[in-house]
Amino acid sequence: MHEQGYELIGVGLRFPEAAKAKGQVTCCGMAGIEDARQVSAQLGIPFYVLDYREVFEREVIEPFCQAYVRGETPNPCILCNVRLKFGRLLDLALAMGAEYVATGHYARLATNSKEGPPWLLKGLDREHDQSYFLYALTPRQLAHSLFPVGELTKAQVRRIAARLGLSIANKPSSQDLCFVGADGYREFLACRQPEALRSGPIMDKAGRILGKHQGIAGFTLGQRRGLGIPAKERLYVTALDPARNAVVVGTKEETYTQTLFLDQVNWLMDKPPKGPFWTMAKTRYRAPEIVAEVWVQGTQAVVCFAEPQPRVAPGQAVVFYNNDRVVGGGTVRATFT
Repeated sequence: MHEQGYELIGVGLRFPEAAKAKGQVTCCGMAGIEDARQVSAQLGIPFYVLDYREVFEREVIEPFCQAYVRGETPNPCILCNVRLKFGRLLDLALAMGAEYVATGHYARLATNSKEGPPWLLKGLDREHDQSYFLYALTPRQLAHSLFPVGELTKAQVRRIAARLGLSIANKPSSQDLCFVGADGYREFLACRQPEALRSGPIMDKAGRILGKHQGIAGFTLGQRRGLGIPAKERLYVTALDPARNAVVVGTKEETYTQTLFLDQVNWLMDKPPKGPFWTMAKTRYRAPEIVAEVWVQGTQAVVCFAEPQPRVAPGQAVVFYNNDRVVGGGTVRATFT
């Protein structure tokens, strides 16, 4: 973008930072801000740091913790994108007279042939495509966004950085949640939301108590290890029941679901769909796309997969694709076999 003549302002967002394990790299810690400051200096552009620690706590961390109390599997990166990076930051940028917020997401935007907001597309680098995390952006947010690395592979981005002599050319890829730290999310929740780690029963679907757990937040659908239950057959987590503070277990087949109920659905079509339609759906960032039929009910939807799918948990995001284009997505609230 610098070579293309854009007038640039570098911005780093300061979020709460937890202790990292040796070699662990996160996307939004102080080390990342210092890297961004150094790159801005090398490019000769101004750089500012915005202290978003308090708002990140309120808008991202608190919903993250509450989701675990409800027995859900949250995705805080999606919340961070829509509320902070393309929410508060974008509003500030526009108020200052900037036209766009540009980020390093591996995704693309395409001009809408009907003169509407741009289409959100997968990044060309399929291995690092991050369009899944951006499905909740509004048309207004997309209209003021740029994803300059989305047309490149990660290897190409590194080569460009090396050619420009930037210090980040060989920086390891970020991993894990930026705020959880080296001890993992269980220890994080133990400090922030201890009720998510109250002991309770492990039971089968008939209600027979088979054992005891140390907090439903320590379990996820499809989990087999760590149950500590002697049984003739392998048992898997089939549900989390926050009302009874119970972990429900059963057979592997019972971890599969064919129908989902979604809410907080965001449509990125020119017009929200009125009737059922077929699409490709992704239930997790690294999951393959699956054929599904979707029935629309305003900002809610019912999704029926062509084949039963494993380990789809409430709180996860399901994103819909039409070839490369993201057409919408929503949050899982209930699953049915």
